[in-house]
Amino acid sequence: MKSLRQLGFLKLNLRPDGSPDDDHRVLALFRNRAELKKAYGDLQEETFRLKDLIKQQEAATQRVQDMLATLEGRLVAAETGYPALVFYQLRGLWQSGRELITQFISDLVRQQEDHERRAYIAQHNRKGFARRQGAESQLRAAEGLNAETAAQLAALEAERAKLTRFWHYFKRRALERRIGAARMAVESAGASLGQARQALEEIEREAAPEFQGLSVAARRSINLAAIAHAEVLCLRVMQLKGPLLKMAREATARRETPDEYGSPKECVLLMGQIARALRLINERTGWAGEIKARVARLQTAARYRGDADTAPLADSLAFSEGDVLALAALGAQAERLPNVLAEDTWDLFRVLLR
Repeated sequence: MKSLRQLGFLKLNLRPDGSPDDDHRVLALFRNRAELKKAYGDLQEETFRLKDLIKQQEAATQRVQDMLATLEGRLVAAETGYPALVFYQLRGLWQSGRELITQFISDLVRQQEDHERRAYIAQHNRKGFARRQGAESQLRAAEGLNAETAAQLAALEAERAKLTRFWHYFKRRALERRIGAARMAVESAGASLGQARQALEEIEREAAPEFQGLSVAARRSINLAAIAHAEVLCLRVMQLKGPLLKMAREATARRETPDEYGSPKECVLLMGQIARALRLINERTGWAGEIKARVARLQTAARYRGDADTAPLADSLAFSEGDVLALAALGAQAERLPNVLAEDTWDLFRVLLR
């Protein structure tokens, strides 16, 4: 026994080195490690992106601060302060014209959408009423046919019930054939009745389709009215002396105040012109009639690139001879007449409907 115990060190370990649970745990750890590394990389990329955004925002803020500092420096002296006032008033004139046209388009869109939506719903209701009438007519016909076939079957079955004698055998056989045909007619009439009821129920459950928006014709009409409005505003501003429209466009395109508006006295006179221009473009007396007359002219002159386009070709629009003569009587130059669409006056392209 002692010798056997001494040989105990020769016992073999037949169990595996690791259990399946340990293997799965190790695999899960490696998988989690890979996912964590990926998440960490994504967070680093997001951190770098946010840092770049912060730098961009800081640069934009610094530019604005520099502009404010420059403006404050210009407002200190009259020689540079008055041109700054003219510059921002010119930008305000341009912005006022754009806001007037934008509001005009919004009002027209709201009115036209309401009109077309009501017309669309009315058309849908008319179609639905006609379909409902047809379905109800079919239902009444199916109900009548079903009642008629059921009555015929009941009459045949009642007649068969009376034939109880043995000498009525041949009559009963003939009636059985007629009853079979009548039952098939009743089943067919019942199926037709069910289909008619289902068709009527489907029509009743149908909801009004969603309004798809303004039609191409409506958007074209609104755009022409907006172009006419822009032309009316231009004609009113051009009654004044000085190229205010050109100066307002140039001021809108610039970021810094130029020194090209003259002396303080000239700047004061120019600001008076700008104030009169603002009063003119906001004056609504005769406004609707002028726009209506110009829309009639534009409708005959406007050309479009395709059937789905809503903005006319700029080359097809120009001021008429009447505009040239009217401005010539006021002392204006004909070559200064702008094509509001081609020159994007009042930022017209941004506000037109697409």
